[in-house]
Formats: sequence, structure tokens, C-alpha cells
Amino acid sequence: MAEPGFLARILGRAAYEFSLMQPMIPTYIHLLASALFPIFTGAHASLSRPTSAAQPGKKRKKTTITDDESGEDEEEEEELHKMEGLSPTDAIVMPVLAGCTLAGLYFLIKWLKDPALLNKILNAYFAIFGVFSVSRLITDALDTGHSFIFPRRYTRDGALYHVHGKEKKAVPVAGNVKDTRPVTTPLPGFLTRIPLPDKVREFLWTDRAMPHKKWTIRMYLHRVLAGKALVGPHGLAGFVLSLIAVAYFNFIDKPWYLTNLMGFGFSYGALQLMSPTTFATGSLILSALFFYDIYFVFFTPMMVTVAKTLDVPIKLVFPRPAPPGSPKALPSLAMLGLGDVVLPGIMIGLALRFDLFLFYLRQQKQVPGEAQEDGTLGSATIVKPKYISLSGRWSDYFWTHSLTGRPLFGTSTESKRESPFTFPKTYFKASLVGYVAGMLATLGVMHIWGHAQPALLYLVPGVLGSLWLTALFRGEIGLMWEFSEAVEDDGEKKDGDKTDADKKTANTRSSFFSLSEKKREEREARMKKAMSKHVTVDESSDGDGVADKQGSKKGKVEGAAKHRSEREFFSFSVEAPWSLKKSKSTRKESQAEEMESPTEKEKPNWAPTETEEKDDDAVRKRVRLS
Repeated sequence: MAEPGFLARILGRAAYEFSLMQPMIPTYIHLLASALFPIFTGAHASLSRPTSAAQPGKKRKKTTITDDESGEDEEEEEELHKMEGLSPTDAIVMPVLAGCTLAGLYFLIKWLKDPALLNKILNAYFAIFGVFSVSRLITDALDTGHSFIFPRRYTRDGALYHVHGKEKKAVPVAGNVKDTRPVTTPLPGFLTRIPLPDKVREFLWTDRAMPHKKWTIRMYLHRVLAGKALVGPHGLAGFVLSLIAVAYFNFIDKPWYLTNLMGFGFSYGALQLMSPTTFATGSLILSALFFYDIYFVFFTPMMVTVAKTLDVPIKLVFPRPAPPGSPKALPSLAMLGLGDVVLPGIMIGLALRFDLFLFYLRQQKQVPGEAQEDGTLGSATIVKPKYISLSGRWSDYFWTHSLTGRPLFGTSTESKRESPFTFPKTYFKASLVGYVAGMLATLGVMHIWGHAQPALLYLVPGVLGSLWLTALFRGEIGLMWEFSEAVEDDGEKKDGDKTDADKKTANTRSSFFSLSEKKREEREARMKKAMSKHVTVDESSDGDGVADKQGSKKGKVEGAAKHRSEREFFSFSVEAPWSLKKSKSTRKESQAEEMESPTEKEKPNWAPTETEEKDDDAVRKRVRLS
């Protein structure tokens, strides 16, 4: 009988190894899906306006929405993510700090012999961050789930509908809009055919606007803390659930799923806080950590010892089946460090933001310059497209496209151009393919050799290789090399160390004295007249003399900020997302004021200031007596 050939022996060996690996396949799939989940969600949550898109002309100050407003208003708001930019120096600092920390923990474990006390201290430390990171993860998950029930756009019978929460209706805007009428139900798609009673419909419209009704919490402690937080119903639910989960993890039991929940929260938050800013910096950092991981796994026992000894949420764990020879053995766990998720994840998130940058870069238009007197053309102007938030638009895409990505509504040249539902994610998908390939190589080598593997040994070449090879094939190596997230916005200008109040005062003063003598006298007359009516003139106007109540409010806010910096020591306030009802006594007082004579009501109780006593020709500033 002839011996099997070389190819047959290889196939036989592969079949044998696959039969041994088959019981572990569910565990490996679980591990791979758990690693991809925080990377995919965290990368999309980090999206913000790229430099290739136009900067908004005026930032919206509104952060809450009233009862009559809907969620589409926040489409005009710009997401602002403050990320910690990593520099090339971090390629040296990060491996050194990580190595010192790892060595310190290893020798501390050997010295203590019993790591119980160390586990308690570290768990208390991670619990503080765990509450906020898990709360953010749960809050965003609830917001995303809510958006799938109440999307901004959906299709019905071949027509695309836009939902207007203020009018409480959905209007057809594209596709088969002939003989179609607005829909008054907040439910999307085929759910619009469900008959709803009036009370249920009103309740659903209220529920649709619920996530955007957020309470504003402000806290100030002199020279220590000054912050503001927006808390909505989903945020409150996320905080309570995260507090329960972290308390259960630290005081009752540490099941593997709670360990993974906290690991998801840490990874999800880290991917929104860190960015290598450039592909060159990210490649340098991952390359340095590539050698760090190899050394501490293959040449020292530190990495494996610390990972197995410390029972803290710095890893993802997965239950694995018992060995075939001993089915009654105690269950064991497979582990994946959070560094193997976050470190490649920051490059994958950068790739996604680079895709968004390219999406708007290809929409830019070049307008030729105007003809000069000498017959030459002036410099061309680049017109950037308007930025439309594409973060969290999965619900719109789900209700408007088929499973194959085909739009469920038609378009015509006459209809207005529809805002995009998504954008091409070439580099993001390539980096995910590289990450999956690296993870499969890690699991395969670990299973065959039966030894823990440094995951970055396979993940770093997979992610970096997929990114740079994709750029090479597309001819965009130079564009990728020059891309940077550290560029300041076009509208940002630095003016020394002056405060905002000093800048405004200087601007107001210069604009005031640049007027002619006649206009200055007119300005003084307008300001005196405005003072008698309890309003403030907008001094930024150049001759119209319109009394602006909003400017008065702004002045009060700036005055309050100045007063706080000088005298206030501690303050805490909670602002509701809607106007609070007046009490009965307040209503009676207001009614009594309305019944007063106009002369008594309009007559202010003024006291002259020192400026008015010294100089009658100066603008008469007054202080109202309480």
C-alpha cells in the first residue's frame, strides 16, 4: 500500500487539529466577538467633524429640548470630542511605563504571597472609573436602542419620510411622494399602519423626545472644580445600573460576565479619549508595544503571572470547556487583555475618522478666483461641504435600506439632495480584517503550541499591514502620511493670555471709539433710552441701535462668571429641562404687579453710580436698588 503524499499528510494533520479544536470553537467565536464589540462601537462613538468639512457658522448653545421640540434639532449640533493626542515620544514612554508597572506588580505579588489585599485595593481603584465608564456604555446603548424605535428617517411604500417632532408628524420628502400625506404616528415603517388611540399617540411622541430632555447639573469649587453635566433619563438609568453592577462585583461575586462588562466600559471609553493623531505616530507606538509584548510573554513570566493572579477587570474572560479526558474538571477561563483591544483599537478608530475625512474631502469644490485688473486670476477658493453628523445613524440606515444596502426609496434629479446615511469605510473595514486575521492567528498558534501567546505579535502586523497596504494599492500613501487630527480649527485664534471678558471689552471699546462724533452721540442717546426701558443695547451693532434682550442676558452671565471668580467659593445647581411652574404666591404677586398703574410700574428705583456723579456726559450706567 502506497504511503500518502505530502499534501495528503498536511490535510490529514489539519483535519486532526480541527477535531481537537472543535470543542473550543464557541469559546473562540465568543472571544473574537467580544473583542470586536468595543472596537466597533467605540470607533463610531469617536466620530466628529473632520477638518475637510466646513466649520459651523454659529454653534448652537441649546442642549435641552422643550416639550414641543424633537430630536432632529440635535442634527445641527456639532459633536465635540476632546481626545488625548499621543505623540511619537509616547512610543518610548508607554512601553517603559508599562514594563515598570508590570514588574512592580509581579514583585509585589511575590512579596505578598497572598494577593487578596492587592486585589481589594486595585478593585476599589477600578470601581471609581468603572461606574462612569459602564454608565456611559449603558447610556449610549439605551440611546441607540431608542433611536431604532424612533428614527429620524424611514421609508414607507417607496417614499422617504422625515420625522418632525415639533409638528408631531412625518413628511414624505423623496421617492414615491405622489398622492402621499404626512403621517401623524411616531412609529416608523410598516409600524405606521398600527392604529393608535390619541392618548397612546401623544404618549409615544412624548417618549420620542424623552432622551433629549436632560437636566443640567453645575458644580463649582474655588480653584478645584468647575464642571457641568447633562443627565437625561437614559443617563440616570445607566448610572444606577452601573452602580449596581460595580457594587455586586466588588462586594458579592465576580462572575465572568461582569468582568467583561467593566472591560467593555473601559475599552469603549478609552477609544473615545485617546488618538495617535497621525498614522505615523500610531504605527510607531504599536511597533514599540509589539516588542514589549514579545519580551514580557516569551522571556519573562511576569505577564502571565500578573494576568492569572490579579482578579481585576483589566481583561476579558471567557468560559472554556473541560478537557476531553477529564469532563468533571473545574471550569477554566480563556483570557484576553484589554491592551490587546484598546491599542489596536485606537488605530482602527483613526482609520474610521480618516474615512470620514476622505468622504468630505472628495466633496470639496474649488472656485476659481476673480479676474484682476491686470488680467490675471486671483487665488482659487476651496469650498468645504457642510458637516452632517453621521454618528449613531444606524437606525436611519436600518429603516431606509435593504439588507443588501439598496435604498428602499427612489430619487430624482429634481428632488433635493438627501443627507447621507453613511459613508465609505474602506480603511476601517481593512483594519478590521487585519485585526480578525491577527486574532485567528493568535488563537491557532496558542491552541497548537499550548502556550500563552502575545496577541500583539500577530495583531500589530495584521492591523498596520492592512492599513498601509490598502493605502499603497489605492495610491493614497501620501494622503495617509500627511493626515493629522492635531490641526487646529480654521476659526481658532490665540490672543495671548487675555480672558474672554478682556477680549470683549477691548473689542467693544475699539468699535465704540472708531465711530464718528455724530454716531457716538447717537449711540449715547440710544443707550440712555434703552436704560429707561430696562434693556441693554447690543454694542456690537454698527448703527442700527437695536435693543437686544439676549445681549442683556449674555451680559448678566458674564457678570455672574466674573463675580464667581472673585467671591464665590462653592456652588451646586440643578436646572430642569423645562420651565418650572410658578407657585401660587408668585402668580398672585405677578397679577398684582400687572394691576399697578403704568407710571408706577415703569418708574425704576435707580441710584446714580460714581461714574454718573463725576461725569454727566458719560454713558449713564445705573444700578437698580433691591
